[in-house]
Amino acid sequence: FSEILFSPHSKSLSRGSVRSRMSLKPPKAYNSLQKGALIWDPKPLQVKKIFEALKKGLNEYLEAHQAELDFLSERHKDTKRNSRLAFYYDLDKQIRSVERYIRKLEFHISKVEELYEAYCIQCRLRDGATNMKQAFSLSPATKASRDSLLELYRNVQECTEDMCFIEGALEVHLGEFHVRMKGLVGFARLCPGDQYEVFVRLGRQKWRLKGKIETDDSQTWDEEEKIFIPNLHEKFEIKVTELRGLATILVGVVTCDSINFFTTKPQAILVDITELGTIKLRLEVLW
Repeated sequence: FSEILFSPHSKSLSRGSVRSRMSLKPPKAYNSLQKGALIWDPKPLQVKKIFEALKKGLNEYLEAHQAELDFLSERHKDTKRNSRLAFYYDLDKQIRSVERYIRKLEFHISKVEELYEAYCIQCRLRDGATNMKQAFSLSPATKASRDSLLELYRNVQECTEDMCFIEGALEVHLGEFHVRMKGLVGFARLCPGDQYEVFVRLGRQKWRLKGKIETDDSQTWDEEEKIFIPNLHEKFEIKVTELRGLATILVGVVTCDSINFFTTKPQAILVDITELGTIKLRLEVLW
């Protein structure tokens, strides 16, 4: 998880310089039916859910490393009294390493909070400008009201774009999901010689793997693990097909939210692939 920590060179955010002060992924903008136009589509409710899950997960990591630091510090004191010099210096190095990691985690948490605070400010500004725009649109049309409407429209557009840019900045700091294939569960539905293909997608990231049921009911898969980069808007989509010679038979397609994966412990997932749950897919996700 330490690989996803913030760079210490990140700068704080302020109104009017949101985009210039962030290292960003491309923001969420979609092509409209009108050629060349873009639709900016921030998702405040989804961002709130991900932020809360992310912050909870980061705090779990912080608590775990703080407990490790306390344990090492106690051993450090005992070793100092017993005068085991080599072991003492080794513990000292471990303590310094954990202390550095804790500082990075604290910095990471503060920056995520800062980004989300800036996002909430832009969201409130956009809501206020939208409400005023609606009020002006109901008032008698005058040159002053038209000028005000135009200015409010620009404000709404600017806040919307800034929200999308902040979403891009938050996505950079969501870390990685290590997804491990644990096999299919189907009891009577799975027979020796059966072959299956599992397709997992998260946004543009794809993982396609094939497996076979062996004569001893064990399973072999051509791949076991894949790293996915989480994002704010997409859910995992899982599709399972049975391979029969040149033919393929769709077993089922399901979606899976990633909000519960932001935790220190590996998450064991058992997904119903068929409507009746006769075939399930077992995965393990480590953040």
